[in-house]
Amino acid sequence: MSFRLLTSFVCTLRQTLPRHPITKSGLQIRTVTGMETAVQADPKNVIEVETATPKEISDKLVSDKKFTRYKNRNKRQWEDAKDVKEDGETDGKKPCSSPFERVKRKKMAMLLGYCGVDYYGMQRNPGVRTIEEDLLKALFEAKYITEEDFNNQQNAQFQRSSRTDKGVSAARQVVSLKLPLEIDIEEINKRLPESIKVFGVKRVTNKFNSKIKCNARTYSYTLPTFVLEPKLVNDEERKLYRITEDKLKAVNDVLAVYVGTKSYHNFTEKKHYQDPSASRYMMGFTLDRVFVDSEWEFAELLVKGQSFMLHQIRKMVGLMIAIVRGNTDISTLEKAFNKDKVMIPTAPGLGLVLDKVHYERYDAKFKDSHDSLTWEEQEESVKAFKRDRINPNIVKGEIEGNSMLLWLEKLAKHNYEPSEEVPSEKENGQLNEESDDEGLDDKENGDEVVMNDEQKDYKMNGIEKSNESMT
Repeated sequence: MSFRLLTSFVCTLRQTLPRHPITKSGLQIRTVTGMETAVQADPKNVIEVETATPKEISDKLVSDKKFTRYKNRNKRQWEDAKDVKEDGETDGKKPCSSPFERVKRKKMAMLLGYCGVDYYGMQRNPGVRTIEEDLLKALFEAKYITEEDFNNQQNAQFQRSSRTDKGVSAARQVVSLKLPLEIDIEEINKRLPESIKVFGVKRVTNKFNSKIKCNARTYSYTLPTFVLEPKLVNDEERKLYRITEDKLKAVNDVLAVYVGTKSYHNFTEKKHYQDPSASRYMMGFTLDRVFVDSEWEFAELLVKGQSFMLHQIRKMVGLMIAIVRGNTDISTLEKAFNKDKVMIPTAPGLGLVLDKVHYERYDAKFKDSHDSLTWEEQEESVKAFKRDRINPNIVKGEIEGNSMLLWLEKLAKHNYEPSEEVPSEKENGQLNEESDDEGLDDKENGDEVVMNDEQKDYKMNGIEKSNESMT
């Protein structure tokens, strides 16, 4: 009897109550079928409808939630949390076991010098000792770069202004990368070997790239002056030799031929006459100074150009020596710039030094917002490092190792005509030392290519200046 009354009451409620739940009071009505009621019926939960009020029946149906879908559903992940206390409260967010400190990093330009005698070049190369490996290791140990930056330097946007290879030194190399705003140079230098030294760090623009923004590079080449005189036959004569004014003039006359825009396809490997990337612009090439060290006389040559190719400077020096000594004449140099193939001797790499990288265009554009990259305040430190670390190794290599003297023996037998039997320079164990080419095209990177009148005339004559060489 009570079952029929209950069913009748439920039907009445369904017809009289609104379809939507009452949200203000929080009361929700759920319809129950006769089958569900029969299954869920329990003597404890059955109320006498005859004596109960409609409100008591409604409250019993809604509040007894253990018979609803809410209780029977699967619990959600956060409802089984272990940090729930007896009173229902939680401990909240747990603090991080290892606190993380965010360090603000910005693009920086770093000036450094190094003696490359005991290194296999500037660029990182797994398995061998390189300048970049020691530099990045010191930065990581000083906590200026992360472990991810050390393993992959591109994460820190690392870029060098110029590559140098095995045995080649640098007095003013510039690299760009992201570093913290507060840098202690001494913290870096005390973790570096004595053959590498950081001179300064400056804030630069976010898009600064030390290679692309460099509009010129200056290399020096130091050699003993006795190589210019073929009549010297023993060490005593070579040690006492002092260069004459006529010999100085002869050297500078040959070096002056290199100035301008020319095709240097014969001064590198795997280039042909019409290859636009072989065209290079030399701004100057002179014998800068003569000095005496350990009773031997040395000369320092300076060459400034927009960019250089593999072996280019060493071949330029090698051909100059051959002409001054009389092993060949000036016609060989003139022929080397034409379409004919000429085998040019390559001078040793010991005396080659990256002397300076130039950022005149960058300085002119950002002179009001950023520091100049002339590094004038670091000049005394650079000169001291070059005097104490770089030059002594060059002098020692020439006096004790006879680097240039051994090369002169090969120069006397050198054949300038191409031959299939002539081995490549890699087979002779000579590696690249001053190539600035890394497959970057400045025009694609947004830099404007600037051409002077001489370069425009040269382009009209059939050889276009490559964007890469027009840094």
